[in-house]
Amino acid sequence: MQLSTTFRHMEASPAVKDYAEERLEKIKKYFSRDPIAAHGTFSVERNHNHTAEFSLTLPNGIVIQARETTEDMYSSIDLSVARIERQVRKWKEKIRTHKPHGGPHLQVRQTVLAAENLEPQPGAPAETKPAVGDVPVIRDATEEVRTLHLRDAAMQLNLVERDVLVFVDADKNSISVIYRRKDGNYGLIETGVATPSN
Repeated sequence: MQLSTTFRHMEASPAVKDYAEERLEKIKKYFSRDPIAAHGTFSVERNHNHTAEFSLTLPNGIVIQARETTEDMYSSIDLSVARIERQVRKWKEKIRTHKPHGGPHLQVRQTVLAAENLEPQPGAPAETKPAVGDVPVIRDATEEVRTLHLRDAAMQLNLVERDVLVFVDADKNSISVIYRRKDGNYGLIETGVATPSN
């Protein structure tokens, strides 16, 4: 597995990169021979905490991420890789036990997102959006929207341990949003917004 790296607030360390690559090798046993893209970010904060963050992109487009902070970079790498391995095992187990009509079902609702009201105004800070009515809208994160099949999108939602995921539905070539409902099921919002053809 080839690992690209970013070092922040510390000098680039071949020893850290080699150690991370060695630890990540054990993840490969869960997959076929298809390549896995990996990126590691290593940083040292002012309080001397060492953070190791990994992002692995699987052949089907699913992304696995983990971030751990300790007082030692090698310990942070160990804990972060262990977290990834737990996520991969969980994902593999879900696939193994998946039944077409079992598990959480998808509640489908049709809607169209009115994105034109959320365009940034000239001079607005990059991290904020203008207020919509009396409610300010704050940019939480900017992420790449991936093309996934619905089942893979549900798996991705579990792997990143978040409540909402925006993706391009590979079967319909349109933007969709999958989210975790309070009752444990998944909700699906189909925007009907088609993605540009390549």
